[in-house]
Parts: sequence; C-alpha cells; structure tokens
Amino acid sequence: MALSLATGAARARPYDHDSTTLREPCAGDGPAIHELIAASPPLDRNSLYCNLLQARDFAATSILAEAADKAGTPLGWISGYVPPTEPQTLFVWQVAVAAAARGQGLGLRMLNALVARPALASLRRLRTTITADNAASWALFEHFARDRGAHLTREPLFLKDRHFAGRHETEHLVTIGPLHGGAR
Repeated sequence: MALSLATGAARARPYDHDSTTLREPCAGDGPAIHELIAASPPLDRNSLYCNLLQARDFAATSILAEAADKAGTPLGWISGYVPPTEPQTLFVWQVAVAAAARGQGLGLRMLNALVARPALASLRRLRTTITADNAASWALFEHFARDRGAHLTREPLFLKDRHFAGRHETEHLVTIGPLHGGAR
C-alpha cells in the first residue's frame, strides 16, 4: 500500500474541513478516483477499469472525500475490502489525499469514518501494507492505532526480491487491533 500525504506539495486551494463530504463511491467516480491517484505519487497507478470496479464492488469498504464545490472535486480516497478468509478484517489497499488537503488530517478523518460505518461494526482488525520508507503511511496508521488504544504490529509480507523481482520495495504487513469502537 502506498499513501500520498506529503506536506511539501503546493496547495491548489485550501482544504475546508467543514464543507468536505465523506461518502461511499460509485462507479461514476472511477475516472475522478483514477485522476486523484495519478496525481498522488508514490501511489501505484491502477487501471481505470480497476478503479471503476473498486468504486462499484467495494463501495461499502471504500470512502471518497469531496469538496462541497459544484464539481464535487475529489479530495481523498481510501479503497479497502474484507478478505474472504478474514471476515472481521478490513484490508486498506490505497489511501490518496489531494495536494489541496494534505497535512490537515483528512486521511485520518476518512479512515475513522470508514471503520465507523454500521456495515463494518464486526471489524476486529485493520490491515494494510506499507514500505519501510513511507513516512506518511506510517504516521497515519500509527496515529489511527494510538487514537483507538489498539496494538500495531508489522512484519515483512511481500519481499522486494522474492515477490517483486527487485522492482518494488518490500511491503510490510501492518495489523492494527483489536478494534473496539471509535477513536478515543
């Protein structure tokens, strides 16, 4: 999992916490999600088709943050799913925050809103993968775990040479749990 939350990017327009809508995505959001991810390095760019499927098939476990402007400009995105073999786990695949909203807590706000959904009330843990050098991702998930009084563990999952043929850094499996209720 890669996360783009770097704070050094120029802000196109200020992020307005109060006028941002957090909602389930739909297939029609696929192109906007795709553009947000493309503008958020170091995120892996999935195909537009993948983003359409995520927005349609994983809407209940994903979240889209939009500006309250007429265009509904996407400011953030989290894609996730419940693995079939782990029905009490939310696996977060990708987190993206637009340059205009970086460094202002939108990632954490989206993550908290996502796990607070009634449909995800049976969650006991959250999992994701993070490369060792992705400070923004570590900060987000450590903050999330700390706010919930949950343990965070990490272990190598997909290895650079064995799984990525040397073309991608090792992804560490991060597990946060037990999850009980909202942030403290």
